[in-house]
Amino acid sequence: MTRLTIRRYPDPALKAAAEPVTDFGPELATLADDLYETMKAAPGVGITAPHCGILKRLTVIDLPELGGRHDYVNPEILWFSNDVMTHTEGSVSMPGMTDEVTRPKAVRVRYQTLEGAVVEEDLEGFAAICMQHEVDQLGGIFWIQKLSRLKRERLLKKWEKTAR
Repeated sequence: MTRLTIRRYPDPALKAAAEPVTDFGPELATLADDLYETMKAAPGVGITAPHCGILKRLTVIDLPELGGRHDYVNPEILWFSNDVMTHTEGSVSMPGMTDEVTRPKAVRVRYQTLEGAVVEEDLEGFAAICMQHEVDQLGGIFWIQKLSRLKRERLLKKWEKTAR
């Protein structure tokens, strides 16, 4: 496994929509392993290929409530619950910066495995929040876009000070 370089906000790769994965060969499994190693070193609980400048629809999430590591290829959210929850979010691309984001409490996701099999899964709580966060990133939506303008401006000023 190779540790990849994580792009830092405001890198253009974080604003670009990722392309669907069409090749389910051994290179995809290697990329997923590299993303996992990179995420663990960051540290984080989720990472997408675009976080490392690779514009492919691949995310790796590692949560106890999911039973550990899960690889999601071409994930899409099919359904969102009406119930919401607020949770503190951050990103491996903006280390040390967090804020509260409100999102639907449950989702149904369709994705492919590393071998290309199609799976649908219902997620709740923190797992649902993580999936929404990563699917947003695959679409070029960085998490701070979910904040109010005032909260986002405050966070960006803090980020600029730490980045100097």
